[in-house]
Order: sequence, then C-alpha cells, then structure tokens
Amino acid sequence: MSEQIDNLILEHLKKIQAEQAASRERDAEIMGRLANIESGLARITRDESNTYTELIQDRHVVDKLRERIERIERRLELA
Repeated sequence: MSEQIDNLILEHLKKIQAEQAASRERDAEIMGRLANIESGLARITRDESNTYTELIQDRHVVDKLRERIERIERRLELA
C-alpha cells in the first residue's frame, strides 16, 4: 500500500513538473512577444518625434518665407 501511495505521489509530482515546464515555456514566449511590442512602440515614438521635428522645421521655413515676401512687398510698395 505504501508503495502505491509513493507511486501516486510521484506521478502527481511529475505532472506538476510538466505543468511548470509548460508554464515556463509560455512565459518565455509571452516575454518575447512583449519585448517585440515594446520595440515596436519605441520605433513608433521615434518616428513620431522625427515627424514632429520635420513639422517644426517646415514651420520655420514658412515663417522665413513669409518675412521675405512681406519685405519684398514693402520694397515694391505692394502692401
């Protein structure tokens, strides 16, 4: 009887170990996917930052052109 109990306990422990191994594999996959998501978000943030920088630079160019046009209009007495 004691041997049957020992075998039953051993079988339960083996099942628990198998479940733990499966959980570790699943956790590793989840962590890998999470790392990919974080990398993707970092790229998106970087791209948005670059786009905003270009927008600001374009605004400065437009402002300079506006100033030049206003100066030309004053010289030609068009404004």
